[in-house]
Amino acid sequence: MDTKANDVSRRGFLKASAAVGAASLMSMSHKAYAQGSDKIRVGLIGCGGRGMGAGIIDCAASAKGVELVALGDVFQDKLDNASKVIKGNLAKRKLPVDEIYKVTPEKMFVGFDAYKKVIDSGVDMVILTTPPYFRPMHFQAAVDAGKHCFVEKPIAVDPVGVRAFIETADKAKEKNLAVGAGTQMRRARHIMDAMQRMHNGEIGELVGGQCVRIGDGMLEWYGDMKQPKPGMSEMEYQIRRWLFMTWLSGDFIVEMHVHNLDLMNWAFNAHPVKCIANGGRQVRTAPEYGDAYDHFAAEFEYPNGVRVEYMGGQTDGVSTRNDMRFVGTKARAYVDFGGAYFEGGVEYKYDGASVDPQVQEYADFIDSIRAGNPINEGRQVAESTMTAILARMSAHTGSAMKWDWAMNASKLDLSPAKLELGPNPLGPIPMPGITKLV
Repeated sequence: MDTKANDVSRRGFLKASAAVGAASLMSMSHKAYAQGSDKIRVGLIGCGGRGMGAGIIDCAASAKGVELVALGDVFQDKLDNASKVIKGNLAKRKLPVDEIYKVTPEKMFVGFDAYKKVIDSGVDMVILTTPPYFRPMHFQAAVDAGKHCFVEKPIAVDPVGVRAFIETADKAKEKNLAVGAGTQMRRARHIMDAMQRMHNGEIGELVGGQCVRIGDGMLEWYGDMKQPKPGMSEMEYQIRRWLFMTWLSGDFIVEMHVHNLDLMNWAFNAHPVKCIANGGRQVRTAPEYGDAYDHFAAEFEYPNGVRVEYMGGQTDGVSTRNDMRFVGTKARAYVDFGGAYFEGGVEYKYDGASVDPQVQEYADFIDSIRAGNPINEGRQVAESTMTAILARMSAHTGSAMKWDWAMNASKLDLSPAKLELGPNPLGPIPMPGITKLV
């Protein structure tokens, strides 16, 4: 299939799809998986590491009756490799491969329009694991078609995408469709317990916080694709190196650190109202690292004037951390991805049971479908994504940002001129004080 055949941009897709939305509300289904069956037929859109290494594998591990029936990706080689990789990963987890993997050659689709064909292939739900830029477009098409959606984080890369995603999430609620989000740390039992205790007032009123995530530079990510292959277009190269392309990933603060910022929002039961940030690139300066930064720092102001300091970086050879602290009027709370405790006035340390949060998020999602009470985490993950975007926009421009302006007024849209495998030159590296607000 010629992937150049579809050169529709995201903004064009969203505009064209708006007319479909109202009519599609009339096609609500009381039971969106096969009538008279406990099977849930899954379509995987995006055959990269997340989709094949965690997404469909964790989904299959979470519940009986999950069948993978369709695959879609922009690139033929990804699709050609998918069957072997997915079957191998299922086997490693000791899952019944033949009961789960039901994809036939006729249900393997390639190209920029592959997502439409997966959605139309008789699936009950889709897992969206393409680069984040594509998320609003694919999510809208799936909801318009009446499909349950498990959506990996982040859900967009700019305010235009966030607004579109929220609109679709609200539509999914009206259609009684489940929307799950890949913010799996909300299922970690120690974090759940610590959050409940904080919300119950055990450490008093929250008056401040810190969020630090410093990790390695990921310099060898997709190491065989640091340079474009002969004849490879700019668009293909960027999609294959998507992690370092802001228009595709949102940069690392959006793509990865959304997990941490999501927990900050959860602790305060709110999103920030203001943000001021800075950042830059000191180590990842070679062309293969696109236009991504390698460090950010931000101050988020939450309601009632509470300020939270964030520091994030991706650099090899430095001290690393990944934790959050919440300062209350009675005590302090410490939370990381492995544990939680209180100190400085109230003594507490979580020592209860644990689960695999990446499996649990799918279990909760599928249980909600089967119970006829579908969860909808769309607005929650959209606000956490926007929190990260807010900081990136502030760092790129050097301007303090207000949530209401960025969410409601900013016209920043990182869409390429054409979504086809051809030229797509990157713009200049964003520089505070020079890059303008949009």
